[in-house]
Formats: sequence, structure tokens, C-alpha cells
Amino acid sequence: MELSTEQKKTTLYNRAIGLAIFTIAYNIIEGLISVYFGLKDETLALFGFGADSFIETISGIGILIMIFRLKRYGETNKGKFENAALKITGWCFYFLALVLLINGIYNLIRGVKPESTLPGVIITGISVVVMIWLFSSKKKIGKKLDSAAVIADANCSLICVYMSMVVLLSSLLFEIFHIGWIDLLGTAGIIYFSVKEGAEAFVKAKSNGYGCENCEEEVPGVS
Repeated sequence: MELSTEQKKTTLYNRAIGLAIFTIAYNIIEGLISVYFGLKDETLALFGFGADSFIETISGIGILIMIFRLKRYGETNKGKFENAALKITGWCFYFLALVLLINGIYNLIRGVKPESTLPGVIITGISVVVMIWLFSSKKKIGKKLDSAAVIADANCSLICVYMSMVVLLSSLLFEIFHIGWIDLLGTAGIIYFSVKEGAEAFVKAKSNGYGCENCEEEVPGVS
């Protein structure tokens, strides 16, 4: 028996909820592993990547609440919880950028370099694949629902793809050349994206919509 339009819509929202829950769980696991190896191997870039995953978890909880509300009420303005989550996320990203900047300068002056960045290669390599899959899956569901909010969430996940690529590249280069400041290049990338995401969180908190500034790019081969 063919599903009605309303039943199809409910199924799509349930899939979006499932992806949101998976995103939260993945970020927590990724964050724990990345912070552990970041501290163990003294790689600031991987530590920052892991800390970013925990901040993304806060944002992910706000998105999950948003999808539950959209499923029930349709496209409406953001609720108080979502705005609060966005503001907390914004401040956390700014704080992370400041901490990484201070530690990056300290490591540069002291000449500290990682023992190994191989865990970073593995973790961020997996992250690139997972985040591209999440981007593609969320965007397809958003288009089928004709939901600007779900599509904006998918588009904003591209920043996670780019951040993973930056840390992956710096980790690979360090494993090849073993030059300390290469890890700091990855850290600089995390700082840049943290400031960018922090600013976008505050912009979204102030607006009624769900737009993601400069997030309309596409991943090659993914639509």
C-alpha cells in the first residue's frame, strides 16, 4: 500500500531525527578519541579537533530539538532552546579559538612538536568520509521535505568536512617531514574555522531563519 504524503513526510522527518542523533553520538565518540590522542601525542591540532567535536555536540542537540519541532509544527521561527544552544555554541567556539591560539604560541616558542600524528590521520580520514555522507543524506532529506532548516543544517556540516581535511593534511605532512610547525598549521586551521563557526552561530541566533552564511558550496560529486 502506497504511503500518503503526510506519512512520507513523517518518515523523512524520522530519518532526519535519526541522522541528528547519529551526528551527536559520532561527535561525542570522535571528541573523546581525538582529545585522548591529542593529549597523549602532544598534537594541538588533533586536540582542538576533538574539542570542536564536543562543541558540535551542543549545536547538534539544538538541531535535534529543531527537527522535532519542525516535524510537529512545520517551518516556524526558532525556539528559545535553539537560540540558547546557538549562543552557547558561539561562545564555546570563540573560547576554543583563544585557548588554541595561546597554546599554539607557547608550543612555537618552546619548540614543542607531536610524538606522532598517525592517530590524527586515521581519525580525520574517517571523519571526512562520515561527514560527507551526513551532508549528502541530510541534504537529500531536506530537499524532499522542502525544508530550508534541514538543508541549512546539511550545508553547514560542510565546515566539518573542511576542518577534517585541514587536520588530515597537516597530520599527513607531519608524519612525512616531522617538522613541528606543521602541526601548528593544522591548529591555525582549527582556529579559523572555530571563529567562523562561532560568528555564524551568533548570526543564526539573531535571525529568524536557519541560513548558514557562505555554506552554499557543494562537495564535488555530491549533490
